[in-house]
Amino acid sequence: MRSTASSETSDRGQAAVELALCLPLLFIFLLGIVQLVVIVRDQLAVQLAAREAARAASVAASSDVSAQSAATRAVALRPLTVATQLSPDTVTVTVSHLTHTDVPLIGALLPDITVTAEATMALEPP
Repeated sequence: MRSTASSETSDRGQAAVELALCLPLLFIFLLGIVQLVVIVRDQLAVQLAAREAARAASVAASSDVSAQSAATRAVALRPLTVATQLSPDTVTVTVSHLTHTDVPLIGALLPDITVTAEATMALEPP
C-alpha cells in the first residue's frame, strides 16, 4: 500500500511542469497565427484596391490618375504602389503593398512581405 501512496505523491506538480514547458511554444504558435491573419487581411485589402482601381481606370479618360485615387480611396493601407497597363480593349491594374511583420517575436523571424494583386477590366466606350 505504501508503494501506491509514494507514486501518487511523486506525480504531484507534473501538470504544472508540463504547462510551463508547453506554454511558450503555444504562445509563439498563437502569435504566428496572428501574423498570418494580418498578412491575409492586407492581401484581401490589396485585391479590393486592385478591383476598384481597374474599374475606375476602365471608365476614365486618365486611367493612371483614376486608378491611383480609386485604390487609395478603397483601402486604408499606405503606401500603395499602383501600376496601370492599357491594351486596346482592356486595362490591367497591379497594386502592391509592403506588409510589415511586426507582431512581437514573430516579426523578428520573418522578413517583410509584399502583397500584390492584379485586376483586368474591359475598357468602357467614351
